[in-house]
Amino acid sequence: MWKDVDKKAQSLEEFIQLAQMEEDNSFAGEIENELKSLNAAIENAEFKNMLSGKDDARNCILTIHSGAGGTEAQDWAEMLMRMYLRWGEQNGYKMSIVDILEGDGAGIKSVTIEVEGEFAYGYLKAENGVHRLVRISPFDSNKRRHTSFASVFVIPEIDDTIEIEINPADLRIDTYRSGGKGGQNVNKVETAVRITHIPSGTVAACQSERSQIQNKNNAMKLLRSKLYQVEKEKHEAELDEVEKSKMKIEWGSQIRSYVFHPYNMVKDHRTDEETSDVQGVMDGDLNKFIKAYLMKFNQN
Repeated sequence: MWKDVDKKAQSLEEFIQLAQMEEDNSFAGEIENELKSLNAAIENAEFKNMLSGKDDARNCILTIHSGAGGTEAQDWAEMLMRMYLRWGEQNGYKMSIVDILEGDGAGIKSVTIEVEGEFAYGYLKAENGVHRLVRISPFDSNKRRHTSFASVFVIPEIDDTIEIEINPADLRIDTYRSGGKGGQNVNKVETAVRITHIPSGTVAACQSERSQIQNKNNAMKLLRSKLYQVEKEKHEAELDEVEKSKMKIEWGSQIRSYVFHPYNMVKDHRTDEETSDVQGVMDGDLNKFIKAYLMKFNQN
């Protein structure tokens, strides 16, 4: 990472020296562009240097749960799902919905998304917590303003290099018909799998694959990651950011507010980072908030 920055800086220095020797001002525009590119590379390297936590480089599992409030909260949870899917698309991450529970008439009650790519957990851990929406409700015939809540929970996905011992006798495995839309097997055969780790009460489910065996394998992978997180929290001396995010989905606990009415503003209450570009944020422009969080909480 820093070697690439150093190489770019040396190339720019040689270019500047060449322009000075030839006394050629026509290179000024190109030098300016290269300088901007170097500054961006330095900023990116400094940003990634903050991602030095044990699990920061890992893939992650992002779960969204709607808060109390029925259709309003369920619609908000679906809006957040779309926001994160767009963020992943824009930043080169593979986003896979592995489990989803549809809402009552609109929206979703919950969704689990597997995020694959460099530093997925390092970036998205900034999203842990309760997200609050204020808007004129499209479901209210009187056009009143409503406040809705949804929680976002992010854990690192573990791989085979980390051993998590699971006694098969401690597992309850249930199969059921997949929900949602599309797929020849959906709602016809019991391909979806839900695995419960009885001692801890930890549950993992997958319904994204056509095969019950594939769904079972994916559910076991999710379960191992969840149990790893449980053990990680148990042994940490201080409450980490994931633990801090386990708050009631209600007033006073939100990490970020998204205000659509009476004005446009998205504000992160942990860093005071804010923007009036609400639509941009809902379309996945989250990096300003993630960066502000990492700069405040990841510096040693």
